[in-house]
Amino acid sequence: MNKILIIEDDINIAKGIFNILSKYGFNVSILTDFKHIDEQVKIIEPHLILMDINLPYFDGFYWCAIIRKISFCPIIMVSARNTDLDQVIALDNGADEYVTKPFNNEVLIAKIKSLLRRTYGDYVSSNDMVEIHGLTINTNRLIMSYQNKEVILTNKELILIKCLVNNHEKVVSREILLEKVWDNQFFVEDNTLNVNIARIRKKLENLGLANVLETVRGLGYRLSLNLM
Repeated sequence: MNKILIIEDDINIAKGIFNILSKYGFNVSILTDFKHIDEQVKIIEPHLILMDINLPYFDGFYWCAIIRKISFCPIIMVSARNTDLDQVIALDNGADEYVTKPFNNEVLIAKIKSLLRRTYGDYVSSNDMVEIHGLTINTNRLIMSYQNKEVILTNKELILIKCLVNNHEKVVSREILLEKVWDNQFFVEDNTLNVNIARIRKKLENLGLANVLETVRGLGYRLSLNLM
């Protein structure tokens, strides 16, 4: 079931959208922490975001750009602001669609379904996909999936897991992984790679792939799906 996150500080509007989407079978969440929107997106890992422009602390344009650094899930800006400039700024900051309030419920649902199909369905280009033993990585949308489960990757995690997949069953040295992600590994703390590998390992576990990413002591890391 597709997860949709509503980022709207007017609780009545948020509940109204929640009720509309719930009727169509979507798994819907309403965000209430507007100080740490990016952190909540990481935790919830939505398939699609509906976001207002006028938010506390920072506006929707700002958060759209921030979210784009950690996720490529579709973002629909839903706002009463209806100028061409607002729409241009939203799209420039990474939004996929712009819907003005008040909106037609059927139009909103149609846009949501269209974006979900283009992102996760039949319209996804095979050139954007990397697959090995059932583990699939959508390199365009930063999605890693296995057996109908999926997780969102950060850009660094994507680069690292692609390197490990391309060298499946082989040990990849820490030096190679560091060079892939960071131009100058001499200025990277040793723990930085450990943290990113730990995050990838946790996301593989969330997909049901525990113990497939090995640490080869003194050498590096090996992705071995034959361990399943």
